[in-house]
Amino acid sequence: MALVRLKNITKHYADKQAVIHGVDLDIADGELVVLVGPSGCGKSTLLRMIAGLEDISGGELHIGTRLANDVPPAQRGLAMVFQSYALYPHMSVFENMAFALRLAGQKPAAVESAVARAAAILQIGHLLQRKPKELSGGQRQRVAIGRAIVRKPEVFLFDEPLSNLDASLRVQMRVEISRLHRELKTTMIYVTHDQVEAMTLGQRIVVINAGRVEQVGTPHALYKQPGNLFVAGFLGAPKMNFMEGEVAAVGPQTVAVRLAGGALVEAAADGAKARAGDKVTLGVRAEHLSLQAGAGANLVAAEVGHIEYLGDQTIVYALPSGGGPMIALRLAQDSAAPAAGSRIGLHVPAQHCHVFDAAGLAFQRTIARPL
Repeated sequence: MALVRLKNITKHYADKQAVIHGVDLDIADGELVVLVGPSGCGKSTLLRMIAGLEDISGGELHIGTRLANDVPPAQRGLAMVFQSYALYPHMSVFENMAFALRLAGQKPAAVESAVARAAAILQIGHLLQRKPKELSGGQRQRVAIGRAIVRKPEVFLFDEPLSNLDASLRVQMRVEISRLHRELKTTMIYVTHDQVEAMTLGQRIVVINAGRVEQVGTPHALYKQPGNLFVAGFLGAPKMNFMEGEVAAVGPQTVAVRLAGGALVEAAADGAKARAGDKVTLGVRAEHLSLQAGAGANLVAAEVGHIEYLGDQTIVYALPSGGGPMIALRLAQDSAAPAAGSRIGLHVPAQHCHVFDAAGLAFQRTIARPL
């Protein structure tokens, strides 16, 4: 195992266009860290810089105790699993997994032992004599992972390895990769654009946007305490609801926000830097909203526009009075959904509100009793 440390890592191409902007990140021995962000945000470029497949324009990359900026890829102690399986079609599973070891001059007994061990871990021992064309997508991906395991790397790098699989296989492979990490206890860096993969796999998540790290933390911390609008909107399905407004009043541990439709919502947030009249964005997740008739505190009037029945839950999308994006409300399985076109009241609980300033940064949340 090895720690991986990035210090002010930057990347720009010949036209001087910067794509990675001063990334600082420490990944501990044996940790599974997920780099997540939208397509084109720079997460795969960052992974390729760690692997040595892209030059580092500035900063320092440390793998273990050594500076690795100029270390050739083959000498970095890494193994990479790509989105494409990249298996040799004319070779059996055994030969695909053994190829790198034979190329390195290892003895046949050592090669057989390493492949057998990896096959046992991945539960593909019965497939060793098959050709890639005889395997399913999930089995091919296991072979690609096994080819990395046999090299006994200090660090595993995964570049969107499940993107080519269907939904059910992705779930299965997430479980397998998580189990693999527990068994091998090896440092792993995993890149994906899928926030579900990030939330279910990562011990820590690094959210990247436009070549910059937006926030680093555990899945629980990032979901419960997003540091800015981007992180709040990126993690979670449906995404967090956002409503524009302005600060109406500030208390010791609360910020009252007047929304565009006139509703007044009091949020449990530290308003030390807020002033009446400041433009803010109020955020609340779908599972924290509830239907409530009549008028009262923290109620937003809306009109039901669309309903999605998902079996174990129902998502109601409603247009708030005063305009703005649709608000998503998650109802439990046995809850009756309102009819499309009907008027509803949405209760916004103070303790689950997030408030973001004009720059998109979150106010620190405080503990308050529900209204």
